[in-house]
Amino acid sequence: MLIEGMPMTSSGRPVRRSPGGRHRRVLSAAVALVLAASLGASAPAAFADDLEDQQAALKAEAARVQQSLEFVDAKISKAVGDLVIYRGQLPAAQQALLEAQGRVASAVKEVEALAARVDLAQQNKAKITQQLDADKQKIASTKKLIGQIATQAYKSGGVPSDLTLFFGANNTGSLTDTMDMADQALRSQNSAMDKLTQQNATNVNSQARLQAVEAEIKDLKAKADAALAKEKAARDEAAAKKAKVDKLIADTTRLNKELEAAKPGIQKKLDTVKTRQQAVAAEIVERDRKLREAWLAEQRRIAEAAAAAARARAEADARARGDAEAAARARIVQPYVPPVTGPPSAFGLRHPFPGSVPITSGFGWRATPPGTIDFYGAGGYMHTGIDFGAACGTPVYAAAAGEVFSAGWADDGGGNNVKISHGVVQGNSLTTIYYHNTSVVVSPGQQVSQGQLIAYSGTTGNSTGCHSHFETWLNGEAVDPMRLL
Repeated sequence: MLIEGMPMTSSGRPVRRSPGGRHRRVLSAAVALVLAASLGASAPAAFADDLEDQQAALKAEAARVQQSLEFVDAKISKAVGDLVIYRGQLPAAQQALLEAQGRVASAVKEVEALAARVDLAQQNKAKITQQLDADKQKIASTKKLIGQIATQAYKSGGVPSDLTLFFGANNTGSLTDTMDMADQALRSQNSAMDKLTQQNATNVNSQARLQAVEAEIKDLKAKADAALAKEKAARDEAAAKKAKVDKLIADTTRLNKELEAAKPGIQKKLDTVKTRQQAVAAEIVERDRKLREAWLAEQRRIAEAAAAAARARAEADARARGDAEAAARARIVQPYVPPVTGPPSAFGLRHPFPGSVPITSGFGWRATPPGTIDFYGAGGYMHTGIDFGAACGTPVYAAAAGEVFSAGWADDGGGNNVKISHGVVQGNSLTTIYYHNTSVVVSPGQQVSQGQLIAYSGTTGNSTGCHSHFETWLNGEAVDPMRLL
């Protein structure tokens, strides 16, 4: 039975393939993904802008591509899924690294600018301090000079006798000259006092400026310390981003090599699985054909027997009435008209799990990512069932009453499986299949009723995680189970 990727004709029969035939599509996506990985095909780019949506889209894409290899090799399937994740994450990680490096550059500029401002403020402080020292010396000298003037005036009772204190001369002259010199001395004293007042004011102003500069230096140093901490955090963040990018690149390179090396083995497994699945599919096709033929033969037998009985009654009634012409008409056999096929819903299928178990993957054709290459050139694969996200050990129930014709381990990658034939209802034959079970509780040949426990879900066979792969085959062709449930 074809689990993943078997193309079918409209009549429900597998497509016959010749070497190089255009219809060779069995599990083509499995190989497509492997080759896409090894040849550097890009991961899907149409992701949502929102980061959470991007992550969810990546996980969904990884799950989708894993399904294409699910029945071939669980390890390779996981590697391909990881590769999709890594490739999808790499552009964002590289962008985040660039942004982090930009923040480092901005932080460095901020630190350098603050350091320059601190240096300038320190220079300004040094100049003010130097000015204060010079002012203090001038004030001290002026105070000393005023003190000397006052002392001399006190000793001489007025104008200092030693005018050389101001003029540097020892000669004495007339009283007029003496008075002129005294007047000059007094003016010098007043000038010294004015100068002292001015120097004191300058000193107070310089002190205020010094305090302002010291406050500025303190504030700038605090900002510089914060900027240094910010720079360190930015460098740490950039280092972490770079490590993530390096790891993604290393992991991608490693997986590429692994998948490249695995290609020949995967092709062999594909061929093996394809052969086994085709055999199972052929068995279902043949079984259902015989069931429908037997049902049609029985319907014809019943219809012809009923028609014969009706003709006999009509002929007997005509003879009893003495109507020879009516009796002759009653003996005419009408052509048999086969019954009209009824709707598939007549099987009344139920979900094999409670409604709380979600469907994680639907039925249908899956195109491989644009630009990929596969061995068959089909560009996709057929997911011939639906996957329920059931935890390992979840009870699995029969979707309808029927006969178990396969139960236990299967060599088609599906692990522990159950296959049930539900016979023919209104001209339609139906088979349901349940894969990857942890254990099976029914046996081949056993009759089961709808809703009966048949297995416990798991992850046996080539499976990447706990789930149940459920298929419905209507008249020998895989169809979407949601059409029947």
